[in-house]
Amino acid sequence: NLIVLPVQINGVELSFLLDSGVSKPILFYLDESDALEVKNTETISIKGLGSSEPIEALRSRNNSIRIGGLISDNQELYAVLNSDINLSLNLGIPVNGIIGYDLLKDFVVEISYTSEKLTFHKPNQYAYKNCKKCDDFEIEVNRKKPYLNTKVSIAGENPRDVKLLLDSGASDALWLFADKQQGIVPTSKKFRDFLGKGLSGNVYGDRSKVSKFSMGKFDLESVKVAFPDSADIALAKKMASRGGSLGGEILKRFHVTLDYPNNRLRLKKNSNFKKPFHYNKSGIELQHGGMHVVREKTRNYGEINTRESESGSIEIRLYDVYSYALKPTFSIANLRPNSPAANAGLKEGDILISVNGKSVYRYKLQDVIHMLSEKHGKRIRMRVERNGIELRFDFILKEPF
Repeated sequence: NLIVLPVQINGVELSFLLDSGVSKPILFYLDESDALEVKNTETISIKGLGSSEPIEALRSRNNSIRIGGLISDNQELYAVLNSDINLSLNLGIPVNGIIGYDLLKDFVVEISYTSEKLTFHKPNQYAYKNCKKCDDFEIEVNRKKPYLNTKVSIAGENPRDVKLLLDSGASDALWLFADKQQGIVPTSKKFRDFLGKGLSGNVYGDRSKVSKFSMGKFDLESVKVAFPDSADIALAKKMASRGGSLGGEILKRFHVTLDYPNNRLRLKKNSNFKKPFHYNKSGIELQHGGMHVVREKTRNYGEINTRESESGSIEIRLYDVYSYALKPTFSIANLRPNSPAANAGLKEGDILISVNGKSVYRYKLQDVIHMLSEKHGKRIRMRVERNGIELRFDFILKEPF
């Protein structure tokens, strides 16, 4: 549900996540092979989601950033070179940082999730076309972040107005800040879960579903929602009227036109619109676990002994030929309590070897996640490595509710 785009900083090719929930670009991970010079630095402290203390960062000015044909030669950015903050592990592809407002603020930006394309238009050269299938909204840009007024119905009750941050950097559908006075609380059908990692630590909370989520003429039913713990989102709640975040699992259902200069948002349904909202049925959160050496049989080699035996037969010997290669590993980063995988005996840190007989190193991280997110009732047979010992587990995928 996320958008990763190529970004060149001071001549170095990197990959950044497009995150409309941040103002300045933040660099937080470099590969050992990357060598990047940042200019005019000073040390500062910054804080993000999570309940840990602020972290140290470098504020750097006068950097050159290039994205396609867009160039800025006087760009300020933050550098948080902390090995604990590494989106690449969770996405399975290189991600060096996040970029938002400074990229989006001067353009009308069309985001096509289905064709995986961003188009930037100069505001004075862009004309909105008549579109009966579209809906237009006024957005509020506060502290360089965009907010949208929406409606949420919980457990079939009357819809409640809620102002949400448009957050393309969040992969979830909805985050709502619990408010008993407004009746915005999770239903009895909920479960405790790890929600994600912020700049200031892990974020935990309750996951549930809302019966309906509405934006203008668009209604989505039985939508996934997370209610993060208040201590983990203290910074996010500084805007008193904010009720949560609207993330990528909803945004990907639309062709999005984001127009900061005119405080305008246009949405048009795409082919993802009617896809149902599913929770992780295994309880496993995976991450990229580095590389390891894999031994693969490539072919059989035959050798014929032409000397006849006493019985007059010819001896043929067959040998297996193997190759060795570095392949990615995937490990269990988080495990939901009382989930099928946890009840089967799997543990955080276990390294996956195979799922239902398929060696996982042959697949991308997202493909392996899909194997663990199939239909309710599917049996999963898994081989893992734990402390150098191979173990086998068996469990049934199950809806959390």
